[in-house]
Amino acid sequence: MMLSFAGKRVAISGGAIGFGREMARQFQALGAEVHVCDIRAEAMQDLSEAGIATAVVDLCDRQAAAGWIDAVSRQGARAIDVLINNAGGVAGQQGKAIAQVSDAEWDSVIDINLNATFALSRAVAPLMKQAGQGKIINISSGAALKASLTGVQAYCAAKHAVLGLTRQLAHELGPFGINVNAVAPGFVFTNDATRKQWENFGEARQQQLLQGIALRRLGSVEDIAHAAVFLASDLSSFINGQIISVDGGS
Repeated sequence: MMLSFAGKRVAISGGAIGFGREMARQFQALGAEVHVCDIRAEAMQDLSEAGIATAVVDLCDRQAAAGWIDAVSRQGARAIDVLINNAGGVAGQQGKAIAQVSDAEWDSVIDINLNATFALSRAVAPLMKQAGQGKIINISSGAALKASLTGVQAYCAAKHAVLGLTRQLAHELGPFGINVNAVAPGFVFTNDATRKQWENFGEARQQQLLQGIALRRLGSVEDIAHAAVFLASDLSSFINGQIISVDGGS
């Protein structure tokens, strides 16, 4: 079966780099009308030139997040068919003792990983209910299933919370024809920060981590995007409230 998203509208948060960028490219290649938002305008310029709709949005501002959903939904007669809550990360932080974590550091990570997912989902849910169908895909992390390699407590807590939100929304929205699922990526080079983290592990730690992966390799952004495409497709129509680990068998 050939996958096609022709006539479908896909909205992806955090689309400037990493998973989001690759997802945008793959969905566009499959015929979708793709909209992405991010706070990094320059990093989205080539996406815009390729025909992907881009918007600069600070997703830590819940009103701005909801405003983006409203703006996308108003473009043409079609509702948003797929929302991918991809924006996240550690906000430039490194792991340290919890006694040293400031309120601002905690809040910044919770805001982009959890609160943005909440705000975007809250905004899109009524539109999908009205349409009688939709897919919400939350990009979580292997840190949602165990302790985080980053050592950032707020990141681990937020990604665990995203899984809870995924399951609850699946239960709430399922009767309206809306599937809500999550992807939990393993270690993937998504940006300079993850490459730096890998380098800082050192060769011995790197080999230890690779030996803990059945496929003996790290993941790629393509691997994660493929999972999102599957969950957004009709092939996953009876999958709801599930967490798909894409980690090579960790």
